[in-house]
Amino acid sequence: MLFGATAALLDTTIISVALDQLGQAFTAPVSTVQWVSTAYLLAMALIIPLTGWCVDRFGAKATWLCTLALFVAGSMLCAAAWSAESLIVFRVVQGLGAGMILPLTQVILAQAAGSRRFGRVMALVAIPGNLVPIVGPVLGGLMLNALPWRWIFLINVPVCVIAFVLAWWKLPADPPQGRPPLDVLGLAVLSPAVVAIVYGLSRAGAESSFAAVNVLAPIAIGLALLTVFATHALHTSKTPIIDLRLFRHRSFSASAALMFLSGAALYGPMFLLPLYYQQARGFDALTTGLTLAPQGIGTALALAVVGPLADRIGARPLVALGALTTTAGTLAYTQLPSGPDDVLLIASLALRGIGLGAVGIPTMAAAYHQLPHSAIPRATSATNVIQRVGASFGTALVAVILQQQINDQASGGASPEILTHAFANTFWWTVGFAVLFLPLAMFLPRRSR
Repeated sequence: MLFGATAALLDTTIISVALDQLGQAFTAPVSTVQWVSTAYLLAMALIIPLTGWCVDRFGAKATWLCTLALFVAGSMLCAAAWSAESLIVFRVVQGLGAGMILPLTQVILAQAAGSRRFGRVMALVAIPGNLVPIVGPVLGGLMLNALPWRWIFLINVPVCVIAFVLAWWKLPADPPQGRPPLDVLGLAVLSPAVVAIVYGLSRAGAESSFAAVNVLAPIAIGLALLTVFATHALHTSKTPIIDLRLFRHRSFSASAALMFLSGAALYGPMFLLPLYYQQARGFDALTTGLTLAPQGIGTALALAVVGPLADRIGARPLVALGALTTTAGTLAYTQLPSGPDDVLLIASLALRGIGLGAVGIPTMAAAYHQLPHSAIPRATSATNVIQRVGASFGTALVAVILQQQINDQASGGASPEILTHAFANTFWWTVGFAVLFLPLAMFLPRRSR
């Protein structure tokens, strides 16, 4: 399962260091090339709500194998692209395959584990989700230094072939749960709503403003569609594509809110940190990636111990401790103008990684607390949609704030000193994300069983 999940998530981050080279290869402007990343993310957001229905209708194993096959096909098409436009189209195909991979990983492992082992299993699921955003830019820099750009897509093929063969061989066959009717109206409303919101938030980062028409319009459309979906989901006689009645469970509602914040707390700083080291410190892409590695190391340390602890003592104390640790690990970056030692910054990143791991793993496990086995697929779809919107929101918010900080302080060109102050002020907002973990932790169960 983790082979497939790693490949899909790697493609969301490895592309970030390749956009400049892709622009040169296709003689395309940045405004066009950025759609290579945006189209992939929007396609992922579009397909996630279908996860629960596909598992019920076709079975988890069959859905997993088809999803992997579509992702590999999209990767090969991307590697064969002859223009920026063709690459963008093929990235949509690839994103449609990738969108279900991580939710399916959670569904299959959570159903197999049972409530007594949710924490340990979510620690496994968290490995690609927490480490890939750190490892991706490093691997991307290494590959682009030695190989043509097409290999950033071809690298997926052998990894997914291994995942496909292992799943075909070892994954237990699971019969479909009858022929549940597809909530066509819900899908027709929810998927465009999520895409519109994610698109609007991505444009907010690009426009450096939430007030632009091409930011407000898609977000407003998305929120209006969400309202329509909520009304439909609460009154339909069918099982909705995402069952809002799950939010009646306090632990699920608290977990969903924490998933939103954890998406913002992980991806917001992961937008800021590379820019700080490249623009204010002058590091190249590879050095920047290596500098960020301690956060991944910290997360790896957390993964080793937090999963079993979540099963033993429950999510609440671990998330509370993780909130304090993440906050402490971010504070050093609010003091950048005073010139904190690089050793302190590196140690802070490791501490951030530990804190984010201590929040993310118990939160995912708590989402399934007291839910019936049959509700796990749709609960997973809901939390993944929420986390993706949170990641987009966090990235857009810090991008807008950073640009405003630079504009406020720079009368001419932005010097390294001005950039340092702008980044430090923006990092205070990421501290706020971490602080908000604490009150939400109080609504999580003390024990996971």
